[in-house]
Amino acid sequence: MSRTAIFSLGVMLALASCSRDTDRSFGETQITKWQDDKTAAISITYDDATINQFRKVLPIMDSLGLKATFYINTTDIPGSQFAPKYFGRPLIDIIKESAKTPTTLDNLFERASALRFLDIENAIEAHNSAGALFEQGKTDEAFKVVDEAFAKARRKNSGREVRPVLLTGEMITWDEIRNFAKNGHEFGNHTLSHPRLAVLTEANLLYELEKGKEEIFNQLGPEHTFSAECPFGTENERVMEYAHKIHPALRNRMPEPFLVELNRSSTELPGIDHGKEYVQWQRGPLKKHGVPEMKSWVDTLLTHNNVWLVLTFHGVDGIGWEAKPHQEHREYFAYMKLHETKLWIATFKDVTKYMRERMSASLKAENQDEKIRVTLSHSLDKSLYNVPLTLKTYVKSDWKEVKITQGNQSLTRKPQTDQAGAYVLYPAMPGDTAIEIASVD
Repeated sequence: MSRTAIFSLGVMLALASCSRDTDRSFGETQITKWQDDKTAAISITYDDATINQFRKVLPIMDSLGLKATFYINTTDIPGSQFAPKYFGRPLIDIIKESAKTPTTLDNLFERASALRFLDIENAIEAHNSAGALFEQGKTDEAFKVVDEAFAKARRKNSGREVRPVLLTGEMITWDEIRNFAKNGHEFGNHTLSHPRLAVLTEANLLYELEKGKEEIFNQLGPEHTFSAECPFGTENERVMEYAHKIHPALRNRMPEPFLVELNRSSTELPGIDHGKEYVQWQRGPLKKHGVPEMKSWVDTLLTHNNVWLVLTFHGVDGIGWEAKPHQEHREYFAYMKLHETKLWIATFKDVTKYMRERMSASLKAENQDEKIRVTLSHSLDKSLYNVPLTLKTYVKSDWKEVKITQGNQSLTRKPQTDQAGAYVLYPAMPGDTAIEIASVD
């Protein structure tokens, strides 16, 4: 006699929490909230591709078996094809016009786009300042910064276009990055040259995003074009609309119906019931954050079961913004490693894929005599969403060892027990191939 059950996510969670006779639970299957049924998830991310991230910190992570996500500005990496480029009217025309017409909302984007390429001292800093003020709603102050920059350009009387340079000194190479990628680290788009996207014209904004993605695609392949971070953590609505059309996931914003976002500026702690399945909690470790405070973020994860901590690091050992010593990274990562049985430490890409796959999944379990048959599918693009989901299936109490087979792949597991009975945890790929579970005689 056979028994078939189709479980919705809500039903699966309810079934798992009920206390019942072990063998009556036989065949009941759920997708665990995190891979390997961990308590929480952590993604370690770095911005800007400064050299000590790779020379000093990446070897520490490799020694501990931890994987990270690096959001890189591609243009200053030796061998990159695409350089920063200005799209618009000749600079000299805009400079001359600025003598008669002050900056307003009507011309801010054009001038802010051009500003980075002006032949004046601190052009990049002026652009960044104007962009920050604009995003804060301080438009008059932003106009003033732009006007002052163009006044400098008029005094210098130069319409020469100068390429903005983000980083100087030693740079990581694409060959090195390819080796890091093969070792499991993720590399994502942080634009070509780190502008304030919110004050760029459409043509200049799209060039920075699209060519950064294209460079990574050409150098590393499509797997590293999944996620991106728009510079300065912007959440500007216009920028987000463009960026979400280019990349499936952004660290800036994840507009998912099942996810609450507590971004770096948020003072709210996880734990408030938002009625959502997951909470993404971003923390940006700065110089002011000591290791004890950083460890407390990990401790907070362990008191909940739905929190994804996304760490956003920048400089290391004096190189880069808010540079922290590599010794702090070592101590912090070692602390995470101590709690690895409860923490799923994975790239931003993999955690995002897992959550989306789980929340869109359909699961069917059928048991007949001494065998369980499970089918798992999801509605997403399977060529893109390819992270194994962890299934938890209840087995009979007298099963001492269990064989799980999907296609030509098989593995064995010894059952564990919880209040609902004996069960096995195992990875499964959503698709057309069913999973068969049986006792090993």
